[in-house]
Amino acid sequence: MKVVDDQLAKAFDLLADMLVNPRFDEKELKREQKVIIEEIKMTDDSPEDILGELFNEKLFLGHPLGLPIAGTSRTVKSFNHKVTRKFHEETFNASNLIIAAAGNLEHAQIVELAEKFFGTPTSCGQSAVCRQDAGVPTIAAPIIIKKNKNLEQAHLIIATPFVDAKSERRYAADILTNALGGGTSSRLWQKVREEKGLAYSVGASAALYQDCGVFSIYAGTSPKQTEEVLDISLKELRAVVRHGISGEELELVKAQSVASILLGLEDSSTRAGTLAHLEMIHGRQIPLAETLQKIEDVTIEEVQELAREFFQTEKIAFGALGDLNGLKIKRERLEI
Repeated sequence: MKVVDDQLAKAFDLLADMLVNPRFDEKELKREQKVIIEEIKMTDDSPEDILGELFNEKLFLGHPLGLPIAGTSRTVKSFNHKVTRKFHEETFNASNLIIAAAGNLEHAQIVELAEKFFGTPTSCGQSAVCRQDAGVPTIAAPIIIKKNKNLEQAHLIIATPFVDAKSERRYAADILTNALGGGTSSRLWQKVREEKGLAYSVGASAALYQDCGVFSIYAGTSPKQTEEVLDISLKELRAVVRHGISGEELELVKAQSVASILLGLEDSSTRAGTLAHLEMIHGRQIPLAETLQKIEDVTIEEVQELAREFFQTEKIAFGALGDLNGLKIKRERLEI
């Protein structure tokens, strides 16, 4: 919630009441179930989302990370008042809460409000359900090709394992990701879109979890150009493995990263979100100066070392969805 500073106490009261004392009225639950089921249907109408769910299921085979966040129509319909209330009481309590705020406020004021509305955190194992450990997922390397002749575009994903969110190498991983596909100056954008005109949407991203990470390249293109986009993407992965990135690329991506961080400080909502994220992942607040220094310290050698470790033929996963006309991709095609 974002409010003017003199309304902080009222806003906190309202949020706390919603969080601590929800009614979970059966009629309202039924109505919300319908809304969520419609959201699931929206995913079914989005090729990118369909491919993402199919891909994640195989990538994180047998692990909760591979399950769709919204669930299924069947599971959503199974949540009645009793089930929902029990889950809420076990999970949404002081022991599991992170409270973050940013803006014209005092830390002591937030502490006072937190104690007033949430009380003192109990130890894990009493009323709280501590974070359940599903184990570190084994990231597979599937090749998934799903035909849908009703789609005008083909959508493809190339992915590999990557560092986790706690790794000290996460700064180098961010540099590598952005150099390859993080914006309009990136290699993939320039080669696939600007030089060849093969895609409107193309880029790279990294999903860093607490115990694993995934680097991925995504593109939407015409079915007949799918293999060309794949080949260009693989060529860029090979190039960074064998030759690394240039000093000019390194400095450009560093400057972009620093600018993004500093601009984010202009917004109190972004600041609060960053505070919560740091507390959840790292258990401490990482000073801005430390983050900026870690970015500055990244070297070309560190970036190339990451590429060599994770961009390997046997680790490459590939997924495609569209009117692919009998497209077949063998492991040898994905050689790095």
